[in-house]
Amino acid sequence: MTSKRIYILNGHPAENSLNRALSESYAEAARKAGHEVRLTHLHDLQFDPDFEFGGYAHIKPLEQSLEKVLEDIEWSQHMVLTTPMWWGGLPAKLKGLFDRALVPGRTFDTRNTDWMGMPKPMLSGRSGRLIVTSDTPGWFMSLMYRSALLRQLRDQIFGFIGIKPAKITYFAGASHPKEGVVDRWMKEVQRTGAAAV
Repeated sequence: MTSKRIYILNGHPAENSLNRALSESYAEAARKAGHEVRLTHLHDLQFDPDFEFGGYAHIKPLEQSLEKVLEDIEWSQHMVLTTPMWWGGLPAKLKGLFDRALVPGRTFDTRNTDWMGMPKPMLSGRSGRLIVTSDTPGWFMSLMYRSALLRQLRDQIFGFIGIKPAKITYFAGASHPKEGVVDRWMKEVQRTGAAAV
């Protein structure tokens, strides 16, 4: 198996969480398998999550922590994001990171568009893994919510900047998991980490 450069972003804003444990399990398994790994915890990043403007005519200079996130994405061949689903969406700080860091000229090119007028992705050539924790059962997420958050992450965020294919791991019942469930989740994450998928 070819070694890969893997960047993992734990998108949970708390210092300790299930998402942190999942991200660290993925990282540990990937390193043991010979992959290069960089791991960032959202909790440790200091930045203003408010974009503030209504377009891209004005962009606030990126804080050092956001510059490092972009550098790590650019360095990677495979990007992994762990995040909880809160109120059907992303934690505010994680959404703020995307709002602030994923800007034109760095992650997509508005001057170079396809036949539909969509900007050219600037981070193509990278694959992704999305690990989402939730209390919503998978069947309900699919049937009632049309997997909206999963499609947003896979297509409107990762896909928009060129990180694809992005595979999805969805763990439901995260707030009060049944006995043994978390152990199974950890083993699943370790398998994907070792394989860098």
